[in-house]
Amino acid sequence: MIIIDNTKGVAPRSQPGASKPAPADQPLYAPRTKIFPKSVQGRYRRLKWIIMAVTLGVYYLLPWLRWDRGPHAPDQAVLLDLANRRFYFFFIEIWPQEFYYVAGLLVMAGVGLFLINSTIGRAWCGYACPQTVWVDLFIHIERLIEGDRNARIKLDNGRWSPTKLAKRIAKHGVWILVGMATGGAWIFYFADAPTLLPQLFTLDAPLVAYATIAILTATTYTFGGLMREQVCTYMCPWPRIQAAMLDENSLTVTYNDWRGEPRGKHAKKAAQTGDSLGDCVDCNACVAVCPMGIDIRDGQQLECITCALCIDACDNVMDKLGRERGLISYATLSDYDTNMALATASGRIDPAAVRTPEGKLSDKVRRTDWRSVVRPRTFVYFAFWCAIGVAMLVTLSMRVPLGVNVLHDRNPQYVLLSDGSIRNGYDVKVLNMTAAPREVLLTLEGLPGATLTSPNLAEEPVSQLRLELEPDAVLPVRLYVRMPGEDLASQTDFTVAVRSADGDEARTLTRFEAPEVSR
Repeated sequence: MIIIDNTKGVAPRSQPGASKPAPADQPLYAPRTKIFPKSVQGRYRRLKWIIMAVTLGVYYLLPWLRWDRGPHAPDQAVLLDLANRRFYFFFIEIWPQEFYYVAGLLVMAGVGLFLINSTIGRAWCGYACPQTVWVDLFIHIERLIEGDRNARIKLDNGRWSPTKLAKRIAKHGVWILVGMATGGAWIFYFADAPTLLPQLFTLDAPLVAYATIAILTATTYTFGGLMREQVCTYMCPWPRIQAAMLDENSLTVTYNDWRGEPRGKHAKKAAQTGDSLGDCVDCNACVAVCPMGIDIRDGQQLECITCALCIDACDNVMDKLGRERGLISYATLSDYDTNMALATASGRIDPAAVRTPEGKLSDKVRRTDWRSVVRPRTFVYFAFWCAIGVAMLVTLSMRVPLGVNVLHDRNPQYVLLSDGSIRNGYDVKVLNMTAAPREVLLTLEGLPGATLTSPNLAEEPVSQLRLELEPDAVLPVRLYVRMPGEDLASQTDFTVAVRSADGDEARTLTRFEAPEVSR
């Protein structure tokens, strides 16, 4: 198990011969040092571009998708209708009493996060976390306006000039526009997007919409543009939690010092003196591209979000030097320890111990692949995750789009009428969870001889009530149930049932109260 150091982060892997050991102690909070990540090309950078495009596309465009639910329901594919207490997600409609579906989705998200973290490490942090995605977008905007790493450093250290002022205004202006778009997209999930958009520009939208946009604009601008990596380091609890789910078979971004040490830029000079250098030429390319500003060669650290940009940077350097890729790679602690034992058989890291006479990596070197992360723990998480999803789908498929809720009067619990009969009052709500009007029949079961009256529906006692339900709505009904007083128990359970012509049926159990003397 990897151990957390509260002052620094994850304790580094055992790295005999490492030239830059992680500091043992740091202050709990240090003033921010500006980070200027360098642009890099590679497979992980391309993967991050794809994930950024997909996640931002889903977030900004999803409220504009239409879904035909009939003439009596909204046609927005995803809508949180707080006014009517509904949640629409394509063909699914969630009512307030069905919040357990939302709870199930949250549990699935949590278990899925555990599954991802235990197998491929902090992939969520490195690729799909909103903070990571928006920071990546803001850095790209900064790079387009101010230039790459060296140009930004020079601009930041230089004196104020019209050029610097114009670039800074342009950068922060675009950041604010992105923040406004973020807040604007968020409110479209709570109202019909095509209707709300023109209202925003004509100042006819609700005040809460403008307040929400202002708050999200400020938070997006602050977290994504100004605070950046400090949100992950100081505000997010996940780096502290993730260590409990990592084990020796979890993938993490790793500097393979068993082939990189000892470092040096002059391999030919070292060979002339009989020394042997590793593959790391100490170019610091991995440090220059890191958005968190850390050196992965210091070992595992709390700040590392495993975005793998350092892998791309190092692979590019290895390609130029004509050496194998993978000096920095995704690896498991188990594979790392095996290779470290191979490299340190002589008591110190010997680059020749992991290479063939031709200079290639030895076949004895263990290479991490999918089999390294597939283990019983992975299957347990995956099975639990699937079980929750299947249970929700089964429950959803068996759901009856008709419901009835009954609330008995608390005071008085019963009324003794002049003819000796006893009357109980109930507030009944009948739910029509379809997008079409329906006619249902309300009856009582388990209460022989009972009759019904309703102030607005049936003044005279009847044995059943015929109700007209509006589409996707709740019909409140004030109901009085009357029973003869002879031989009546003080408490009698019975069922209120509603049935539609198409066969749907909903039932709920309630109680008829009577005085003790009537028994």
